[in-house]
Amino acid sequence: MHPPEIRARARQMFLAGSTVADTARATGVPYRTVWHWCTDRPEARLRGTQLRCFRCRDGVDSPTDPAAYVYLLGLYLGDGHLAVSPKVPVLRIACTASYPHLVDACESAMLSVLASRVQRVPKQGCVSVESSGMHWPCLFPQHGTGTKHERPIVLADWQLSLVESHPGDFLRGLFHSDGCRFANRVTVRGRDYVYPRYTFVNESTDIMGLCQWRLDLLGIAWRMNRRNCLSVARRDAVATLDRHVGPKS
Repeated sequence: MHPPEIRARARQMFLAGSTVADTARATGVPYRTVWHWCTDRPEARLRGTQLRCFRCRDGVDSPTDPAAYVYLLGLYLGDGHLAVSPKVPVLRIACTASYPHLVDACESAMLSVLASRVQRVPKQGCVSVESSGMHWPCLFPQHGTGTKHERPIVLADWQLSLVESHPGDFLRGLFHSDGCRFANRVTVRGRDYVYPRYTFVNESTDIMGLCQWRLDLLGIAWRMNRRNCLSVARRDAVATLDRHVGPKS
């Protein structure tokens, strides 16, 4: 007589996609016994994105790649859109076409977080990186009707915990979407000066607040030079942000 926890473990492995043979080897239980356990009262197997959605799997409380998720969250808050329809939700991230490595990084993050397939849809001046999946809304509860600056954008407690653990990846996602690094040129008393500078532009005060919060926690000085534009210009602040973000490419 096998302990009930062994049977429960075997059924959980089988429902998650493991074969009877693999389950039998992993639990050390005879194949025929495992077969009866798993087929006596069959339950629906986890399919597609449900299998990879850590918000829907028992005993899993974080993504397999937290840094990729936090980076993707930053991209989504900047230039992302989650279209929820009666069919299958579609996550779309608009990436500037002139930055191919950014497009690659966005696709890689989607694949690491949930997607099994990603499409690149060329559009005027950009590439829309897209993935369909029933469980994208589980991972981005900020989705809703209308533009982001017209509704509250508040991170869930589990998202806050992930962002606090990977602040640089979150800022990289934000700046890779709605930010830039460039050479700022100024003339003072007839002398020309050139220095690197970051800006982040977003119409949502909530998203701007999230960016400010992460910069503060990393000790990066910033200032608002317009209502919707944040600037990082001090030499030490730019150097710190370079370690986490760097220029787009």
